[in-house]
Amino acid sequence: MAVDAKRIELWGGVECTVNRVGDAYRDQLRLSGHQGRLDDLDRFAGLGIKGLRYPVLWERTAPAGIPDWTWPDPRLERIRLLGMRPIVGLVHHGSGPRHTHLLDDGFAPGLGAYAGQVAARYPWVEAWTPVNEPLTTARFAALYGHWYPHAADERSFWLALLNQIDATRAAMTAIRSITPTAKLVQTDDLGRTYATPALGAQADHDNLRRWAGWDLLFGRIDPRHPLFERLDVLGFGDRLRAIADDPCPPDIVGVNHYLTSDRFLDHRLDRYPGELHGGNGRLRYADTEALRADSATPAGLGGALREAWARYRTPIAVTEVHNGCTRDEQLRWVAQAWDTAQAVAAEGADIVAVTAWSLLGSHGWDTLLRADGTYESGVYDVAGGTPRETALASLWRALPLDAPRHPVALECGWWERPERLIYADEPLAVRPGPKPRPGRPLLIWGWDGCLVDRVSNACTARGITHVVAGRDLPACSERGDIERLLRTLKPWAVCYVVSDFPTPRTVGGPAHARCDEAHASPLIQACSAIGIPCMGLDAPSRESGLGQASVDVALDHLIDAWPCPHQPIVEQQ
Repeated sequence: MAVDAKRIELWGGVECTVNRVGDAYRDQLRLSGHQGRLDDLDRFAGLGIKGLRYPVLWERTAPAGIPDWTWPDPRLERIRLLGMRPIVGLVHHGSGPRHTHLLDDGFAPGLGAYAGQVAARYPWVEAWTPVNEPLTTARFAALYGHWYPHAADERSFWLALLNQIDATRAAMTAIRSITPTAKLVQTDDLGRTYATPALGAQADHDNLRRWAGWDLLFGRIDPRHPLFERLDVLGFGDRLRAIADDPCPPDIVGVNHYLTSDRFLDHRLDRYPGELHGGNGRLRYADTEALRADSATPAGLGGALREAWARYRTPIAVTEVHNGCTRDEQLRWVAQAWDTAQAVAAEGADIVAVTAWSLLGSHGWDTLLRADGTYESGVYDVAGGTPRETALASLWRALPLDAPRHPVALECGWWERPERLIYADEPLAVRPGPKPRPGRPLLIWGWDGCLVDRVSNACTARGITHVVAGRDLPACSERGDIERLLRTLKPWAVCYVVSDFPTPRTVGGPAHARCDEAHASPLIQACSAIGIPCMGLDAPSRESGLGQASVDVALDHLIDAWPCPHQPIVEQQ
């Protein structure tokens, strides 16, 4: 059965986590600059977004108990005027204001009271996520101890989860007393755990536990549920019965799945670095991405969606699609996520939306939000202070319309290539890889063999099909010959590399054309005539050359330029 691409809506979401570590809160809206940019909402609407996951967070709006609507009022009104439907979130990986936390008896009634205030302020809002990813948040805050209140035991984990579920129930009761038609969009991370036979029982437990948040809301954890006895021993039997007697089933199951969501557990600790070592109190084991181990064949996003549909038979939205990687890999993951959702929908599942997540990128997830960490760009790059569209923006606009995609998005992602395997039973060289999907090439052109090789090696590492003029193709210098070459090869862009410039450079200044481009003028003119993006890379000198980070940034910018016209030299410091 074919599925109309327009049937699945495009949603969006801005990373809005406000998590607490010790006494300090880390606010993603301030880190991205969205706190002070109302016009970001116009940018989002320009992508064709129908639904926007948007925060009116408890910690931000009512830290001392009395709500301050100064920030959310103009933003929710702007969202409505732009024709987007807000999916309002109230807690996002947080623990509430300072007077409460996930293990506090007052957390659930407190969030319920706040939800009623928000609903009274915005009675026209139909979709709500009172608590984002409750199971994941309970793991990070009460099982691993990463976030406040920094507990690290099983009972605290279940208490934190139950408090968040009761908070969701209380919030939706309060919201529906004002807006009876309000819908619950309940999100959580969903992956599958694989393991060596020695750890099969732990994998079975993890694969049951991953459903616990949704199972509770659907009223399924009663004495017949496999988890009931374990939680009853911990003293939660009466709470489980109360939840099962008064459930709050989600109207939409929000599945968040990342390339790291599927896990592999291995008792052979000597194969893995120490930072991957962990355990369950009885057994020690390594915990790594299933994609990195050849003992697992992870089901990925498709498996997660199929399992969620089979379990709940409730409409599903893919509520976060993001990959913190180079631009080409980001594009490939987005395209694959969209195509996977379409394929699962074609099988009969009710997939209602796919969400462009981290519209403005995210800060510090490489530290699990325990420290400042690094910035990962998203659909927009805010590293320079002003949001700049990346190639993801064009791709997200194209997907619902089944329009042409960026050529690099058609190639295999790292998770489909042999180099994904780090922990392999057999040498990588003897293992067959997946059938490659080579696309239109990037043409590399230059006058310095070392620098050209560095760019070529970067493309190889990133799975970008490319050819090098003078090595893979005959060299030519006349404009007519270059045009004939370009029309035959059909590259999606040209990257030319130059070095040893005698003229002064503007340190920290914007990319700009220079007199040295005269050496490349026939190439630039030929690219302009045909409409192929052409960008130059400038190394400060032959000795310093282009570092790997500089090459990767430059390639990202070149990918973002497609299908724009000629771009001048990008200076690398």
